[in-house]
Amino acid sequence: MKGSLVAAVLLIAIVVQGYWAAGWLGASFKAPGAEARSAEGVPIFVEDNGIHTGIVLPKALLTRRLAARFKPADLADPRYGRHEWLAVGWGDRAFYIGTPTWADLSLSTVAAAAMGSDSTVLHVEHVPAPRQGGSVRRLFLRPDQAARLVAFIDASLGDGAPLRGYGGWDVFYPARGRYSAIRTCNAWTGEALKAAGVPMGRWTPFSGTVMWWL
Repeated sequence: MKGSLVAAVLLIAIVVQGYWAAGWLGASFKAPGAEARSAEGVPIFVEDNGIHTGIVLPKALLTRRLAARFKPADLADPRYGRHEWLAVGWGDRAFYIGTPTWADLSLSTVAAAAMGSDSTVLHVEHVPAPRQGGSVRRLFLRPDQAARLVAFIDASLGDGAPLRGYGGWDVFYPARGRYSAIRTCNAWTGEALKAAGVPMGRWTPFSGTVMWWL
């Protein structure tokens, strides 16, 4: 019995290490379609909380449909809706809602998410203008690139009622797309940036693999 347990633990460790190595290897290759980085244009930000990455963009960029969906009335405290920026991320509903920080992470949540889920959400925060530095990186997009980014976010938004977030400033919305160990919340961030032409790795399953390119 003891030998079987040790073997199982070793197997899990090998799988985890292999997944970690594959993720960084996949991120080391630049995805096709990358466009030259600009030193001016529409500012956006990418933030990393150690687990999830999110894209922070001005509300002025939103389509009419997104502006109507991401309304302050959905917030626990609508006063946060006065802020002119949104932070947007995508992921598995149970994983995202249940793990705001590393301290909230559980093995069962990770295992369930890795198996795959069609229950996904967009996490939307109404925030003030970010400041670049540390885990927050600033990018500049041309208007056409910004439009492609917003179109990607729009295409990720599903139907249904919003769910209250971690605090008064944020909310979750039903999303489209299947979450798995291959398409993680950070892979979605990478896909969104690639849709805008931002240089990014082919596969970015971890927050670090996204930020590595920025």
